[in-house]
Amino acid sequence: MLGAFARVLVVAAVPAERDAVAAAAECPGVEIVAGGVGPAAAAASTAAALVTAAHEGRPYDLVVATGISGGFAENGVLVGDTVIAERIVAADLGAETPTGFASVADLGFGTAEHLPPAGLVRSAQEATGGKRGAVLSVSTTTGTRQRAADLLARHPGAAAEAMEGFGVAQAAAAHGRGAPVLEIRTVSNAVGPRDRAAWRVPEALAALTTAFGRLVSPRRAEDRTEGCPS
Repeated sequence: MLGAFARVLVVAAVPAERDAVAAAAECPGVEIVAGGVGPAAAAASTAAALVTAAHEGRPYDLVVATGISGGFAENGVLVGDTVIAERIVAADLGAETPTGFASVADLGFGTAEHLPPAGLVRSAQEATGGKRGAVLSVSTTTGTRQRAADLLARHPGAAAEAMEGFGVAQAAAAHGRGAPVLEIRTVSNAVGPRDRAAWRVPEALAALTTAFGRLVSPRRAEDRTEGCPS
């Protein structure tokens, strides 16, 4: 699937996620960066990479936000699953009001979500065997049952919670060329009460490597070079 694009930018948050992707997708035409934690750092890193590539005359054809995440078990997303974002949502960007949360879009100050191209979402799901749903970008990760319930009440179809996807998508949308964006997550923990002992980070990182192996080469995920963009 990635082989259909000449130049791909993959943005993870931290080096461990970057390295997990590189273990499967380190090949010509794919640049993988650790852009930092949170939507602001992700947006800044993505914008810098897009501008640099454009100035060099080698623009990206696809931008992928990725890494590990929490999953909404209430919607059948479990530890170890791969999630492909149908919607990339700024879930806590807005204002608390007497009648509840108002998103930045509700307030009239811009968009609160980006929609990856439906065909690319389907292709990524078919390649990885993942699940589709909204991925919520937050600046503060959920640590209570009540917060998880509030997010699900506002976004009933939410599959995963992460921190960087909206920043990556916002930067790509603001860039003149407008490369399409995907968000791909693998689940390390359930969204809800914060329980570090229940997190399965190594397993989620291994799932990330597997997912990108399938994106690079659906026929032979263990082969790091077959199917790489040329």
